[in-house]
Amino acid sequence: MKRFAGRLLAGFALTAAALSASANTGVAFVHGTGNQTNALADYWTADMVNSVRQGLPNSADYTVINCEFERYMWEAGAAGCLAGQLTSFINARGITDLVVITHSNGGNVMRWILSNPTFDSRYPDIISKIRWVNALAPSSAGTPLANAVTAGNVFEQSLGWLLGYASDAVKMQQTHWMAQYNAQNLYGTAGRPALPKGFWSVTGSNVRSALWTSNSFCGGYQYQVGLTITQAWLNSCSDGFLECSSQQAAGTPWFTDTQAMSNGYYLSHHQSRRQCFGLDVILRNDI
Repeated sequence: MKRFAGRLLAGFALTAAALSASANTGVAFVHGTGNQTNALADYWTADMVNSVRQGLPNSADYTVINCEFERYMWEAGAAGCLAGQLTSFINARGITDLVVITHSNGGNVMRWILSNPTFDSRYPDIISKIRWVNALAPSSAGTPLANAVTAGNVFEQSLGWLLGYASDAVKMQQTHWMAQYNAQNLYGTAGRPALPKGFWSVTGSNVRSALWTSNSFCGGYQYQVGLTITQAWLNSCSDGFLECSSQQAAGTPWFTDTQAMSNGYYLSHHQSRRQCFGLDVILRNDI
């Protein structure tokens, strides 16, 4: 999808720089809300990760992050954990050119690191190694569903499997809280300084859960049913968890699902972290 001029020019410049410096390219997969101990199996799936990492010069140069993203983004268990695992990966594999793939709230934690280089002594080296961030369905402006869960209304039980109930990370993703963070603590949104590295968002714009449509089953039919229910709380352009405007609030839009997925399919919030409709191939070819 580098047909977009900005992405294409950035790619040429970075490729030239990488070649001149004999870069060692790696990729990091950063999960969304939740306390992950095996994100490879439980969040991304091995099929997705193994497909994407085939785009690396050395397919062993990858890492799957496991952190406590139930916390506020700046806390030790969130950004601190992410910084520690990225630093260990960079040092162990000699990575000089890092592509970061985030999903959902993982984009907020990554954006905290990019926006606050003096907060932690590990941040500057990480930032210097990053080529760009591919943010899949980032919750850059939060979601009304977090408002609903935090308020403890009737939908709390049905939303719990998506959000982990009213954890600090869920509270953080309330729309009015994210507006404050974007205005004061984070870069990349309108009227704020640009992020030091590219932050390219992939937007999911709808959910399909009809039994007669094959795209309803990629990633698990039950998840599409749940996201169809929660979509009633969102505007007409949403992936069942996030409105399109939130996904596109920070950085630069890369593409919206129907522009790039096979057969013009939609990507629900669950499907945007799965090997669905050619998403893995696009990410693989982008490395």
